[in-house]
Amino acid sequence: MNVSLAKDLSVYQLVMGVQVPPKPLSLSPATLLSLVRAQIDLLIEQQIAATLWVKLPPEKIWQSELARYQSSVGASSIIYTCQIDENGKEEAGGRERGAGGREQGENFSPLHPSPSSFSSTHHLTVHLPPDSQLRRENFLMVLSPQFCSLILAHRPLKKRKNQASGKVNTNNNQPLLIITTVEGRVIQQVLDGIQKAIAPESSPIVPADFICPTMPEASTMSQLFTKQLLRQDEINRQIITARTTKLQQINQELHNKEQLQDEYLKNLCQELRIPLTHIKTALSLLNSPNLKPPQRQRYLQMLNTQCDQQNSLITGLLELVQLERNLDGMVLESVRLSDIVPGVVSTYQPLAQEKGIMLAYTVPTELPSIWCVSGGLRQIVINLLHNSIKFTPNGGEVWVRTRVQGDYVQLEFRDTGIGIAESEISKIFDRFYRVRTAATEDYAGAGLGLTIVQQLLLRCGGAISVKSKLYEGSTFTVQLATVGDTPRAIAIEHE
Repeated sequence: MNVSLAKDLSVYQLVMGVQVPPKPLSLSPATLLSLVRAQIDLLIEQQIAATLWVKLPPEKIWQSELARYQSSVGASSIIYTCQIDENGKEEAGGRERGAGGREQGENFSPLHPSPSSFSSTHHLTVHLPPDSQLRRENFLMVLSPQFCSLILAHRPLKKRKNQASGKVNTNNNQPLLIITTVEGRVIQQVLDGIQKAIAPESSPIVPADFICPTMPEASTMSQLFTKQLLRQDEINRQIITARTTKLQQINQELHNKEQLQDEYLKNLCQELRIPLTHIKTALSLLNSPNLKPPQRQRYLQMLNTQCDQQNSLITGLLELVQLERNLDGMVLESVRLSDIVPGVVSTYQPLAQEKGIMLAYTVPTELPSIWCVSGGLRQIVINLLHNSIKFTPNGGEVWVRTRVQGDYVQLEFRDTGIGIAESEISKIFDRFYRVRTAATEDYAGAGLGLTIVQQLLLRCGGAISVKSKLYEGSTFTVQLATVGDTPRAIAIEHE
């Protein structure tokens, strides 16, 4: 049997229209669930075969309560579930949230169980206009000669006009106005209102001589109150457990963050101490009266090198701190690799020539533009090219190449340098980490260049992968999203 309404209907307005209406309470959806569960518990315990009118949120947890009742009481009960008619999809023209807080489409049943869930379930088809009150109401109405009740949840509409569309939006953060009553006069008014709204061709929802009992028996009410308390206590325990778990997760995250900060400060102090130790050693040796000129020159050179190391470390650290502080607020801009790469390579040509390194690049002018933060692409190229030249011995080769790869532009830095051991590849993006090598040449640096590259790429939705073989060279491949493709975060890969 299919029942349809001939006009719009609001159960909340019907309840508030009675003389001395029950007072609504501002409560949460969890409280609504506890009330529904307590009501179902009572019906099952008393084996009350009732006619139920239902409009509840679509989650499975609500459907399971009705299925529990139907399977216990059997086919003698009838459940009407309010279902938004798919034919009303176009005239509804929008989305609203139900009283349970979930967004619902116009062709989605607030409670749409599968045919196997209930043995005798009737669906009430409701043609709802966009401003229908029932879209913001959920309810459970129990109708039987022994016991009648109504649980109603209404989400008030706070008018906030969207300047662009002119539509009025619902404030979905408001608590629900919940009414629960067993008064026959209130339920009878709702039942009469529904009867009047039923289309003429529809069958009656209850027998014509049905009248709601004025009040349930005292023993029934006592049992109902007991079950409500038990169910609310159960919900409260679940909420407390969930909140406790969430707080434990937050505390663990804060603890992990504090440990990372401690480790960061420890590493920073160690990095700052090393050059100072070398400087102090060189100064003490320079005070020796028997120091020969070649030795003096060597210690002076040590001082100069360590001062440069200290300056490089502090400069890199300040750069990283400023980058991390401002990165989230940086706006992505469209950049062409052909406008950046050639200039940076030209800047490093004298250094490459001094070391006898062949430095070459290939950047086609027709490459599409890519997304990057302001100045970020130049910094990425400088840091990666500087590393390639620094770790390539005299007479080696360094290439910079670009090409299109799907929705990304690949920027490749390949060298014939000292390479990276497989065990170290996963660590090279860590702060202050420097590649350990058996080579005699000093490759000292701040150990922050690749960390800065990583941070920039994460903000730009790019990626970097590394291939390397010890003493044979390394290849760093950067991927940057082309303009027209939405940048998204990609995990850094190590190969």
